[in-house]
Amino acid sequence: MSTQEVSQSGARRYATFSVSDMFCGIDVGQVQEVLRYQDMTPVPLAPDVIRGLINLRGQIVTAVDLRRRLRLPERNEQQKPMNMVLRCEGGAISLLVDEIGDVIDVDGCQHELAPSTMDPFHRDMVETVFKLEGKLLLALDTAKVLRIDTTP
Repeated sequence: MSTQEVSQSGARRYATFSVSDMFCGIDVGQVQEVLRYQDMTPVPLAPDVIRGLINLRGQIVTAVDLRRRLRLPERNEQQKPMNMVLRCEGGAISLLVDEIGDVIDVDGCQHELAPSTMDPFHRDMVETVFKLEGKLLLALDTAKVLRIDTTP
């Protein structure tokens, strides 16, 4: 999405969260709900980014570890991830994140494409970057984040 397209779309709201030292957001319209840590059932032979399956009131939801997906260091054993459950075409998907933030309105915030100094792997998954007071919000492209290579 170009900078011009973001400004023409009007107000945008993002559900925010932290993963390692990254402050990220996903368009609030894609978020179904956020949950504290849920027990997961491992999935044999699944890619390592798939941490398991959670039972969300009878709905089976795949849990994707965003730290692993973004090739970030593993969280320590004591830190339990939180779930940001997204609405997707094939059903709900949970992103495991470190901490859930607020829903913020970025209308009027300065924004631009991901900087060329950012790691190309991460830059590919960032739709746009919003300059907030004291920090940057990395608006993720969920289609790219959820595109997981299933070849061993």
